[in-house]
Amino acid sequence: MKAKKLLSAAAILAAGALALGGCSAGGSSDNGGKVTMTFWHNSTTGDGKAYWQKMVKDFESAHKNVTINIQAIQNEEMDGKLQTALNSGDAPDIFMARGGGKLAAIVAAGKVMDLTDKLTAATKKSLGGTLDSFKIDGKNYGLPTSVLPEGIYYSTDLFTQAGITDTPTTIDELEADNAKLKAAGIAPIALGAKDAWPAAHWYYNFALRACSQKVIAKASADLTFDDPCWEKAGDQLADFIKSSPYNDGFLTTSAQQGAGSSAGLLANHKAAMELMGAWDPGVIASLTPDTKPLADLGWFPFPNIDGGDGGKDAMMGGLDGFSCSVDAPSACPDFLNFIAEKKNQEAYATAFQTIPASQEAQDVVTDPSLKLLLDAYNKAPYVTLWLDTMLGQNVGNALNVAVVNLMAGQGTAKDIVKAVNDAAKKS
Repeated sequence: MKAKKLLSAAAILAAGALALGGCSAGGSSDNGGKVTMTFWHNSTTGDGKAYWQKMVKDFESAHKNVTINIQAIQNEEMDGKLQTALNSGDAPDIFMARGGGKLAAIVAAGKVMDLTDKLTAATKKSLGGTLDSFKIDGKNYGLPTSVLPEGIYYSTDLFTQAGITDTPTTIDELEADNAKLKAAGIAPIALGAKDAWPAAHWYYNFALRACSQKVIAKASADLTFDDPCWEKAGDQLADFIKSSPYNDGFLTTSAQQGAGSSAGLLANHKAAMELMGAWDPGVIASLTPDTKPLADLGWFPFPNIDGGDGGKDAMMGGLDGFSCSVDAPSACPDFLNFIAEKKNQEAYATAFQTIPASQEAQDVVTDPSLKLLLDAYNKAPYVTLWLDTMLGQNVGNALNVAVVNLMAGQGTAKDIVKAVNDAAKKS
């Protein structure tokens, strides 16, 4: 992977974070040389949860004075739980971060440790330019573990069943393929709109095609949608929705929990496609009948749309990583350096079936869909951070809710723009 792609994303957008997972909130303790830390992550089941258990056990074995208490919390609950913990002064020592306005906000509040001089030379070499996505004012406040560009995962078997021989490259072609799938009795696209953000990602990608790189950069700086392209993107999404592309009941479908979730529908061949980031193969694998990778899983980029100002083949994406609470002990950055080691990043990529942030570990990526994604990522003219992460929690949440309202027939493209601008005024 080319680090310059992540550098370009960092240059366009501010840095920010999402909190994930956690034991009971509580800072570190140091009693007679013994150190206890709390660790919040979002891997509640399967190989991902087992990975973090092993990492903690291995680290504790090498650091006899350190105990790390883990609690895994469902991804969709994490933002609120972390914010509550930070506001109460009872934050976890180690928590997940994704870059964008969310991290910038808690850094400004003095809640996050400056890791600039605490990451080892080996860590900095291995992670390269991905570290810049967690920089704010030239200082580093997080360590990336995975790179997560986005696109559409699909079942090659269901495409073949519907007579589809090539993946769509334009929205018109996607709508034509959706019609073929419906004619074959197959739900075209699985969508977990109950969790809001998966629905909003459809708007993000329409905006990526409608809005120029410069316009998106401006929105990241002033948190406002003041270019006509933002409304144009909403109108285009509304037109797409008129073709009924999503599974029945998509407004009450969750994203990643159980066979009935959007990931579960694809995992069990109940729908043909899902728009998601590079974590999706692992989630899908956990929801197949044999809990093994989906054998016919393919991937293609979000289709291009004529008439927009966005760069052809530009991508949405982000990074998962971890930060330390400002009051965490020195064992916290030590743990981050530990998980950045090549063997541990390789194990991470295998456990989560995703793309590791360490360039040294990327040879372990063998999933065909992820290889296609990496190739598209390397060819993309630029990569834009997910809009809710870019805009920060309050504005981002307002955006996500407004998109769901549009999908439910209770709002318009104008309402999306108004929701963002109104939330920005209150920030």
